[in-house]
Amino acid sequence: MTASTDPLAGLDRVPWGSLHHAYGPADDVPGQVRALRSTHAPTRRRALSELAGAVCHQGTRWEASRHVVPFLAALADDPATGDRAAVVSLLRAVALGGRRDDALPFDPRRAFAAADGVTADQAALVARHLAAGDLCEHDGVAGLADDAAVRWAADAFQAGARHTDRYVRWLAEPDPQLAGYAAELLAWFGPDEAALAGLVAVPADEAHAAVRASANLTLGHCPVDSARIDAHLGGLLAADPAVVRVTAAVALARRLGDRLPDRALDVLAEARGAGFDAEAPGWDRSVRGFVALALHRLGLG
Repeated sequence: MTASTDPLAGLDRVPWGSLHHAYGPADDVPGQVRALRSTHAPTRRRALSELAGAVCHQGTRWEASRHVVPFLAALADDPATGDRAAVVSLLRAVALGGRRDDALPFDPRRAFAAADGVTADQAALVARHLAAGDLCEHDGVAGLADDAAVRWAADAFQAGARHTDRYVRWLAEPDPQLAGYAAELLAWFGPDEAALAGLVAVPADEAHAAVRASANLTLGHCPVDSARIDAHLGGLLAADPAVVRVTAAVALARRLGDRLPDRALDVLAEARGAGFDAEAPGWDRSVRGFVALALHRLGLG
């Protein structure tokens, strides 16, 4: 993003007042989004909390949710934005809801199949009755509520999928939280060649260990027939940062199953025996949890 680009361009062109979020009309969203540009950290934190509650309340997305995604992506892309990693964390919550790694590999067509028969007008009608608190008084509308929620989730996911080029770019950011979050995000959007190249290119040195670990876990969910990925992960089994070699072994265990090389199995066993643990930015499960899961899948847990 160049310095002359306004990440909030077009914010006022969105018809927020006619869209709904968890608490009613979304006309308060522009102010919350603008507050993410504040130089006052408590103001930014408050805006993040308010937006999270409004557009991804307890994992549920709403009409307004998908419209927030491009502004979050643009803000996170701009070095002038404070707390960029926190903005990306909110972007993930809006695009993916509360999904965890056990939902990977993710098939959006299957996950959002219930949304296929819901029109925009029907979803808007459900939103209005939900906001009014009288949904249960309208049987015909109430029956649409669950499928409308799936539609809003699908819309938010598709909005997130439009920014994978930015996620790839963030892999090279010096902030390990921001870069690690970006690596995890890519696991959900069917990484293309550019994404795979970016994930492979993350250095394996101590300074990049956390990001490399997150990238390894994402590569574990990439197409299983890629010998290039397997070879890259295999080369990382001797990496000096322990979290890099352990997550490489975890990824290979997921990809290769009982074809896992002995060196990778040794790394997993050593990690379990030593009680090794660490966090990989963007992932809910700790590295220790991933090790236990890998060994369980191999019948060794």
